[in-house]
Amino acid sequence: MTKKILVTGGAGYIGSHTCIALHEAGYDIVVYDNLSNSSSEAINRVSRLIGQPIEFIEGDIRDAESLRQVFSAHKFFGVIHFAGLKAVGESVAKPLKYYDNNVSGTITLLEVMSEYDVKNLVFSSSATVYGDPETLPIDESSKRSCTNPYGQSKLTVEHILEDLAVSNTSWNLIPLRYFNPVGAHSSGQIGEDPNDIPNNLMPYISQVAVGKLAKLNIFGNDYPTVDGTGVRDFIHVTDLAQGHVAALNYLKDQSSSVGFLPINLGTGKGTSVVELVTAFSKVSGQDIPYQFTDRRAGDIASCYASADKAKSLLGWQAKLSINEMCQDSWRWQSMNPNGYKDKV
Repeated sequence: MTKKILVTGGAGYIGSHTCIALHEAGYDIVVYDNLSNSSSEAINRVSRLIGQPIEFIEGDIRDAESLRQVFSAHKFFGVIHFAGLKAVGESVAKPLKYYDNNVSGTITLLEVMSEYDVKNLVFSSSATVYGDPETLPIDESSKRSCTNPYGQSKLTVEHILEDLAVSNTSWNLIPLRYFNPVGAHSSGQIGEDPNDIPNNLMPYISQVAVGKLAKLNIFGNDYPTVDGTGVRDFIHVTDLAQGHVAALNYLKDQSSSVGFLPINLGTGKGTSVVELVTAFSKVSGQDIPYQFTDRRAGDIASCYASADKAKSLLGWQAKLSINEMCQDSWRWQSMNPNGYKDKV
């Protein structure tokens, strides 16, 4: 029997790649997205890549009535919940917007799931819930703390999920704590498409490479790392998408409830900013001019995962290398210099 999944925020960067992975794994999908930070063109392209139309509903997770209509029209096995705002800088300037969307929206979603007795949730969490780590690599038992409202909104949702699992043992709640998603689908048809100046490193590098931006600012070169620049655990978005499928498959195979089960998704390896720039320049054949500027408030020196739990419980591990991450990012950017505004 085919399992049907609701994918909130399924038109976004990670959501769109996960839709392809879900389809390939035999799941039926319904996408629910308000398109506030995504494009319906992503859904069109995913439909072409999988060779069939995707049911897409434009709606907001804070709109309980709209969600009820979706749940009453479908029998879902579970929900993958991506819908959320994600810009750290904006969250500092507009914290209420982040708490309203990310926290209140999730509460509304959980209430409607409960009404329709859908108790399986895979939640898009983040390694930001670990704050400035005391030890490396970071495993799921590491202390949680946050340095900005975006991270705090993710951590607040995790606390809500923990409390929900205690209150009612029929819930199966897996927050996946992503490290740094980069890359794009190998077809070059879908990828990361920031609305404005990119907040994330890889799209910034690729926009410099394609000539849209003049140079890259690297925040800080005096960290206690291999070359003084920040070290992060970059993970290919395609590997990340497979992690969501693995989490659903795990829930499908359980005979009893799993409660609250946080799992890291990362490679377990750290790469510095300069190392990433060098790799990208090599695979793209483009010069990437950069300059060092002051550290950003809230940034940490190093952050990388222990991904042992994902391997032992879900049978999942990251497979794609930094070079493949750079190649796929460059293919997407060079084929779509203006992102989804470039109609194919």
